[in-house]
Amino acid sequence: MDAARARKLADRIQQVVAEMLERRIKDPRLGFVTVTDARITADLRDATVFYTVFGSEAERADTAAALESAKGIIRAEVGRQTGVRHTPTLTFSHDPLPDSARHLDELLAEARARDEEIAKRAAGAVHAGDADPYRKPGEESPDGEEAPEEFEAGPADRAGRSAQ
Repeated sequence: MDAARARKLADRIQQVVAEMLERRIKDPRLGFVTVTDARITADLRDATVFYTVFGSEAERADTAAALESAKGIIRAEVGRQTGVRHTPTLTFSHDPLPDSARHLDELLAEARARDEEIAKRAAGAVHAGDADPYRKPGEESPDGEEAPEEFEAGPADRAGRSAQ
């Protein structure tokens, strides 16, 4: 089957299901539900509708039960509005992506707060020794010895260079 046709059908199924849940399904168990995606198999026989529910675990369970009981009505409407020969079977699946994204946002906020605290602590900090502990060429050391102008190679370095 054509992948573009399958994607269009999946998008249409998502729209029809969202509209049905918003306007026609009046089950009191149905919580604040959002249809996030719909995917359909290549043979157009099975569709999975992903949804999220704003609320507790109990509200999620109630919404899942309400969707399961309304599946027949929703499938009939999908068949009527899409006009395909065989209406795909519908499977409703809770979409964990928004929960994962919310958890990642919380972790990033916590990391930002820790970084800000470390930056505050570091703002007044000074180096334990000199800011730049390395001697520069031509600069005198505290014991009166001058730093060499160029690095002198030892015997091992000389041997290594001649072998190249």
